[in-house]
Amino acid sequence: MSLVHELEVRVLDPRFGAEWPLPGYATAASAGMDLRAAIADDLVLQPGDAELVPSGLSIHVADPGLCALVLPRSGLGHRHGIVLGNGTGLIDADYQGPLLISVWNRGREAFTIHPGDRIAQLVLAPIVRAELKVVESFAGSARGEGGFGHTGVR
Repeated sequence: MSLVHELEVRVLDPRFGAEWPLPGYATAASAGMDLRAAIADDLVLQPGDAELVPSGLSIHVADPGLCALVLPRSGLGHRHGIVLGNGTGLIDADYQGPLLISVWNRGREAFTIHPGDRIAQLVLAPIVRAELKVVESFAGSARGEGGFGHTGVR
């Protein structure tokens, strides 16, 4: 069962609708919508370079029980080393500004992004807000205070 949330979007780049479709889901089971590089000219990312690339869109999630996540496209990351400079982009429900994508070339070769290339994906996710409760100790657990790597390598 999937839920549908009406996501408000402002089109900031006139190529949407004329040259490019609005983001959408590739299949009925897709979790993310592809985001495009709304750039005027080709952008060459040398190894180690990071650039802030406009998506040509603004969104307003509006529902404080949701957020939007900007995630890398797995094929670009695996084949070319193109990932997000900030790991994951988090868009709060009340943000309404331009949707920008931090793109980082962690690969070994230069990579060219062309106008309209699909460079990231947008996923809506539920939010659970924490209410902090100060305690003197925690109830026991199987892991306890075992730190990083505590559960072993296999």
